[in-house]
Amino acid sequence: MNIDSQQIHACLKEFFGFDTFKGDQERIIRHLVGGGDAFVLMPTGGGKSLCYQLPALVMEGTAIVISPLIALMKNQVDAIRGFVSGNDGIAHFLNSSLSRVQIAEVREDLLSGVTKLLYVAPESLTKEENIALLKELPISFYAVDEAHCISEWGHDFRPEYRKIRSIIEQIQPAPVIALTATATPKVQSDILKNLRITGAAVFKSSFNRPNLYYEVRDKVDPEKDIIKFIRQHPGKSGIIYCLSRKKVEEMAQLLSINGIKALPYHAGLDAKTRAENQDRFLMEEIDVIVATIAFGMGIDKPDVRFVIHYDIPKSLEGYYQETGRAGRDGQEGLCIAYYSYKDIQKLEKFMQGKPVAEQEIGRQLLAETVAYAESSQCRRKMLLAYFGEDYPAPDCGCCDNCLHPKARFDGREEMALAIELVDSLPEHFKIEHIAGILAGVPNALIKSYRHDKLELFGAGKEHSIRFWMAVLHQGLLLHLLEKEIETYGLLSVTPEGRAFLEHPTELMLVEDRAFSASAFVDEDDDELPAPVKGGGGGDPMLLAMLKDLRKDLSRELKLKPWIIFSDASLEDMSIQYPMTYEELRGCQGVGEGKARKYGKDFIELIALYVEEYEVERPDDFIVKTIANKSANKVYIIQSIDRRMDLEDIAAAKGMDMDALLTEIEAIVSSGTRLNLDYYIREQLDEEVVDEIYAYFHDEAASDSVADALRELGPDYSEEEIRLVRIKFLCEVAM
Repeated sequence: MNIDSQQIHACLKEFFGFDTFKGDQERIIRHLVGGGDAFVLMPTGGGKSLCYQLPALVMEGTAIVISPLIALMKNQVDAIRGFVSGNDGIAHFLNSSLSRVQIAEVREDLLSGVTKLLYVAPESLTKEENIALLKELPISFYAVDEAHCISEWGHDFRPEYRKIRSIIEQIQPAPVIALTATATPKVQSDILKNLRITGAAVFKSSFNRPNLYYEVRDKVDPEKDIIKFIRQHPGKSGIIYCLSRKKVEEMAQLLSINGIKALPYHAGLDAKTRAENQDRFLMEEIDVIVATIAFGMGIDKPDVRFVIHYDIPKSLEGYYQETGRAGRDGQEGLCIAYYSYKDIQKLEKFMQGKPVAEQEIGRQLLAETVAYAESSQCRRKMLLAYFGEDYPAPDCGCCDNCLHPKARFDGREEMALAIELVDSLPEHFKIEHIAGILAGVPNALIKSYRHDKLELFGAGKEHSIRFWMAVLHQGLLLHLLEKEIETYGLLSVTPEGRAFLEHPTELMLVEDRAFSASAFVDEDDDELPAPVKGGGGGDPMLLAMLKDLRKDLSRELKLKPWIIFSDASLEDMSIQYPMTYEELRGCQGVGEGKARKYGKDFIELIALYVEEYEVERPDDFIVKTIANKSANKVYIIQSIDRRMDLEDIAAAKGMDMDALLTEIEAIVSSGTRLNLDYYIREQLDEEVVDEIYAYFHDEAASDSVADALRELGPDYSEEEIRLVRIKFLCEVAM
């Protein structure tokens, strides 16, 4: 098929609203359009979907997209229909949720050539009637999404995925593109072999998500800690993962009674309730969804700001996939996991009764998770190493271990001892076994191999097994040792390790963290970084109005808000003030289809806003406001109108909070009404506001702050009283 670069770029702009591709997207698309098989390994948020959606729109025939979850299909179909204005038949899904009438509509659009993308579950692909239908179509290519489901070593193995190749051969040959966000080298090999595309072009993006912050916390009073964390991030979307349905229900209820808008999601709920709870989360009617791992793969919500693991997950691959749902828009994403070795023991119990090979795989994956949780190494470095990628910097500066590093020691002697032992054994053994020999702890396996009689048995007995496991894990990170995953994690020495053994050089190591059963959580240790802040430079007041309009429109159209316009698009509108379709198309992520389909209400709102506030556009973006006031007062009034945090206003003007409140009190005293409700709601409990407000309304003889402090007592701070006093003066006394 002769499709040139110009056509591909024109499609990118027309349908998706972008001027340029991200990363390897263009190379992947060119390869697929040229008729080649492809394997795409691209982390969540990297733009995998575009790699098959755009080719489907420009190539002849229908692309068959094999996808594991109904929710994921519906998301993708809604998104494509949003991109392509006036043609809902452009994309369909075929699964068990459709009625006969709906199936007939899909069939008609397919046979007429209207449909460019058909999403099919692997189970639906095996049905004879569907195979017969697909045989009648000209197929452009097959896309296997979430391809890690093929591998038993993957975190979400689906046996039906292993039948895909045989079904493709029954239908008709066409190029195959397999896509996944998470796959170790072993899983990658399984995917290529099972789909029989070993000659495919492989496109690997970095697994590094620089906007994500990783932290592991000791699991001591986690419920209290989670509530505290969420209250520190009011109004932000988040997911909390629990391993059991019972804990999901308990946690959702606990959050709700503590004033946090949260709902549960797990496979034990009926389909209608699950769908409603998911939609309420996507439509921003609730802030937090508490879920088992049944929730997530079908979710394409870009502004999830935190992912919390109440229970440590079963594998690092699953953990990476689940944390990857945070910050898909490239903005802030906080990933907090709670760890207790008791949880590991529970997971090991669950494995009992399974086939021996499955237990071995499960234990090896769990051992990797334990090493990650207990390590004092850079968490980003460990995660990337798990997927076969090196992180070049000494630390990432965006995980708990890098921000609060433990003391280091020169471990050249310890590392040399570990390498010497591994290299001296005729057979290969796991990390725990080697650590036990070095620490001189004779368990049954060590005795059975007579390793308690070795010269090196107990050579490092001044250190614990945990210490030696930390040394061995760091040896893996430094490529001095290697672990063969197919033999369940048995260690061997690399050429680099032998070179180090011959000429040891300084090697700075750290001991792993100790997680106790009853560690104390420091109530004052609230510091968390904000790796990426939200886009600035726009008009916050207009942005809030645009988001409200989007929410109303999303309810009316029964679409997720981001499908109408992304946050990035709205932020760009709040900078550029587009008032025509042409200007709207110039905003980030807005193509012709979206502009025509959803743009009318937005450009009308912006036009009214520009007129109402006499906005100068597009050069200076200055909002004209009240004259005859000091520069500070004008700035404060404008900033409060735009709902800026008072701390940000104070910082911008070089003030402390006391000086800013004094300025605000002077503005209010001169007769200008200000609305601080947005800030007060975020900072003060409702009961505190009510009691102080009632004092000024019913008891106070004057508006004196000193009198209020005396009457209300030590439970209320001066700042709280001053804020509520300003609210009272504006609402009642003016």
